[in-house]
Amino acid sequence: MFSRLPRPQAVAVCALPVVALVAAAVFAPLPFSVAQPGMTANVLGKNKGTEVITISGAPTRTTSGQLRMTTIEATGPDTSVSLGDLVDSWFATDRAVMPRDAVYPSGDTVKEIEQHNAAQMKQSQDAATRAALSYLHLDDKDVKVALSLADVGGPSAGLLFSLGIVDKLDGDGSGGDLTGGRTIAGTGTIGADGRVGAVGGVALKTQAARRDGATVFLVPKAECADARSELPKGLRLVPVTTLKGAVDSLVALEKGRGTVPSC
Repeated sequence: MFSRLPRPQAVAVCALPVVALVAAAVFAPLPFSVAQPGMTANVLGKNKGTEVITISGAPTRTTSGQLRMTTIEATGPDTSVSLGDLVDSWFATDRAVMPRDAVYPSGDTVKEIEQHNAAQMKQSQDAATRAALSYLHLDDKDVKVALSLADVGGPSAGLLFSLGIVDKLDGDGSGGDLTGGRTIAGTGTIGADGRVGAVGGVALKTQAARRDGATVFLVPKAECADARSELPKGLRLVPVTTLKGAVDSLVALEKGRGTVPSC
């Protein structure tokens, strides 16, 4: 009986269940993923030895500068993440704690998630091609675009794919490069109508971009606040809502005149 124990012993015995619960919480798997800055890839060049953008049916340009799509890396859907992992990541500027369902579709197997991400990437590539050719008033029956980016899934490279196609075919429209020789990075989905959509994880993607040499980052306008939260020094944010707006901003940066929006 607790009533017959000396007070220090009673307190110790009562504390045992609490300690056990805390220990269980620390080591029990939780429905979260830990994300960090991932790889970036220059869509104007090669990735793992293969050209990211290949165009036939129209003359293409030799480009300078880089257009780098950005990614985040997250713990796998079948990886156990404990409370201790979350606490460590919570205070790290180069990591983020995200609900697992926000990273991976709930209830899917690893194979199903990979298939889902691959399908999203294919849809994004198709939309990016249609948006770019429509912007340039080119017929997709004559101009064929092949996009290849190994080991990357999801729709968030859409904007950079479209910009890469525009740069390879038309540049800034007057003989120059969209990049102005800079390393430009960014993220954002793209619709066939050229509208740019939000993607998530932008605070980590800005870090990946700066790490890989970018000085300008194109961000969906709706995610400006998130992009500013951990913005690396030396990286300029340019908000975008459409492909045309993104092109106009890059041309203004290149030529040093005109209005360039900011977050």
